[in-house]
Amino acid sequence: MNADPRVPLVQLRSITVSFDGQRALCNVDLDLHPGEVHAIMGQNGAGKSTLIKVLNGVVQPDSGTLTVDGVNQVFKSPVEALAAGIAVVFQDIHLGPTLTVAENVMLGREIRGPLGIDWKATKARALEQLGELGLAELDLDTRLSRLAPPTQQLVAIARAMVAQPRVLLLDEPTSSLEVEDVKRLFTVIRALREKGVAIVFISHFLEQAYAISDRMTVLRDGMNVGDFPTRELDRTDLISMMLGEDIESLKLLGAERREHQHDPEGEVALEAVSLGLTGVVEPTDFSIHEGEIVGFAGLRGSGRTELANLLAGVYSADTGVVVLDGQRVRYHGPGTGIRHRIAMSTESRMDDGIIADMDVRDNMLLALQALRGWRAPISKAEAEDSLQHYLEMLNMSEIDPHTPARALSGGTQQKILLARWLATQPRVLILDEPTKGIDISTKVEIQRRIAKLADEGMAVVFISSDLEEVVRICDRIVVLKDRGKIGELRNGPGVTVDTVVELIAAANEDGF
Repeated sequence: MNADPRVPLVQLRSITVSFDGQRALCNVDLDLHPGEVHAIMGQNGAGKSTLIKVLNGVVQPDSGTLTVDGVNQVFKSPVEALAAGIAVVFQDIHLGPTLTVAENVMLGREIRGPLGIDWKATKARALEQLGELGLAELDLDTRLSRLAPPTQQLVAIARAMVAQPRVLLLDEPTSSLEVEDVKRLFTVIRALREKGVAIVFISHFLEQAYAISDRMTVLRDGMNVGDFPTRELDRTDLISMMLGEDIESLKLLGAERREHQHDPEGEVALEAVSLGLTGVVEPTDFSIHEGEIVGFAGLRGSGRTELANLLAGVYSADTGVVVLDGQRVRYHGPGTGIRHRIAMSTESRMDDGIIADMDVRDNMLLALQALRGWRAPISKAEAEDSLQHYLEMLNMSEIDPHTPARALSGGTQQKILLARWLATQPRVLILDEPTKGIDISTKVEIQRRIAKLADEGMAVVFISSDLEEVVRICDRIVVLKDRGKIGELRNGPGVTVDTVVELIAAANEDGF
């Protein structure tokens, strides 16, 4: 076994992977050293999960090489990767909820005797493995379903370590953990590092990556844009590389206020007081006025989408309240939000928005019909009036309303979603990544429409990974990080992308 930390245990060279003609990874290099925690950083879609799947044998690259101890490997399955000493623990724990702790830890590696499984020896080995990770207090006979999610995550790591892998891949292991649970997990990771295990750590939580990793590789659009010792990589530089923008050039673009940016003059449209959901969003205070655009800014995993889901009633809060017109909104699912004229267009238009096989007409009228209820169908005349109004408003008059949505471009689909929610005449409109993955002309058109809606008195919550976009169109910016609100900026001449990035990059007081 190669235990020299100076010599890479695993090397990837020029790894390229494509799916349906789209590059997921392009000529990516990566070195994993024994006794080192290596964080893979990047926005959603940067290629992190694909990289993990190449290392794990789930995906075979189109080109490039993977070596372990200098020997070329071609993994055709996770079993082959594990045989070479590479184990993985995914965000979604792949364990048996009805099995006991011991059964889960030793699943597939039970110790056998002449009469089958030797459960005494198997439990002893499970206890030994748990003890090595500082988990000896766990009851081996407890069914997994009775354990809290953080403890289940640690059991999953123990199971991975039974095979004594030399490389451990951790894909978003802290996504459902509280601060104390993260600290406990980090203790386990540091113990494994001391034993010489090479650890890959993927997380959307910036501070956690800085707290636990020795080295960082930054991916963007499937390409490796840098490899750095963690202590030498400034947070602002990391965010700049992840976003793919030069902070100084963005400073020039965002320096001046746009015409529609103004102090709120209308009534408070919606207010949240200590609104939160344990393990998802920390208790947050938030308000938005009529005619105001408020941006939620933060990296992936910051809590921006989750807070929006709480405001819209998609998630059920366990702390705090939402107040509308002086009255508390009592949510019973997202339908409650719609009935109170709080509409939300979700980030994934294909998974949670557009119904691909439904035509343009029915996609656009779907939310309005849901608001009315199926016992009060929209009349043909009203449907035609609404349809033509929004097709004209969003410059889609040339589109045949009976065209299946799947046949249209991403930008047109996004317009259809916007029309769907505008048809409900919302008082508060929440837009999560409304310009993601569309061409620049359509992006500008949608931005202008959002600004006009605010000028007409609508309250708009705007979420985007493009910070330049947030600074350009928002009147106020709520900045989130690690599941909580960390600041709020009133937009103006002194507010730039750099201002937002520096606030995000500021270290947490407690570290880890």
